[in-house]
Amino acid sequence: MAIGVFDSGVGGLTVHRELTRRFPKRNFVYLADQANAPYGGRGGEEIVDLTRAGCERLFEAGASVIVLACNTASAIALRRLQQTWVPEARARHGRAINVLGIIVPTIEAATGLPWTHAAERAPLGDKIEAIDITGVFCTAATAHSRVYEIEIDKRREDLAVFSEPCPGLAGLIELGAPAEELKVVVEDHVDALRRRIGRHPDQAILGCTHYEMVADLFAAALPPGTPVIHQPTAVADSLERYFRRHPEYVLGTTGRRDFLTSGKAGPQSDLVSQFWGAPLTFTSA
Repeated sequence: MAIGVFDSGVGGLTVHRELTRRFPKRNFVYLADQANAPYGGRGGEEIVDLTRAGCERLFEAGASVIVLACNTASAIALRRLQQTWVPEARARHGRAINVLGIIVPTIEAATGLPWTHAAERAPLGDKIEAIDITGVFCTAATAHSRVYEIEIDKRREDLAVFSEPCPGLAGLIELGAPAEELKVVVEDHVDALRRRIGRHPDQAILGCTHYEMVADLFAAALPPGTPVIHQPTAVADSLERYFRRHPEYVLGTTGRRDFLTSGKAGPQSDLVSQFWGAPLTFTSA
């Protein structure tokens, strides 16, 4: 039994690495759907189908809880899977299983409020004197879903959210593009968001786990000291709380680490190796 981590590619390794630090004795199995990456430009039904297939492969590999370490899959597919597919899969596999996303923990970190606060929020009273702006750098599909705008607005009327779609950036990171090329793309998107809202955001969300691999480039392009919400830490904090509430999941205790890909098996790019701190090899899914 294990904790499963799923992403369209290698970006989810940013979440995976933090989870293995937080739960060093637990077993982990990671699946990168590199044969179909990136997901950001795909249609909604296709994203749902690909995410479902990836989760099924992880359940077959022994995962009990799967973390969708992909904002696009979390935004587009998670609710559908939880409502219509997970109950059937739970019965079919005959054990406690679940699929969780990374957007809820990110919104909790960005707002400083629990997810349940949306149901408790009182009607708007006194006039809000100052509005802080949260900038979300994400894929086109995540931006189109408006999940960050909708869910943050339910919780904090003093936060305005602007998403900046960054088409192609995840693909460049996946291919191990040179740092100078990535730097130009990141700076262009940070400047595009600045021009659209009239100033830089007060805080930023890297709303694609691939972007965490180039978080230093975003930090350098934003004004010094701009807070950046780091999804890996937010997800690890949330999962730790989740496991305390749900002791029924069997997660393994031997510290096993498996890395699977639907794409070409073998060593990953130099960028992945630099981020991971050592060469990383995937096996065929």
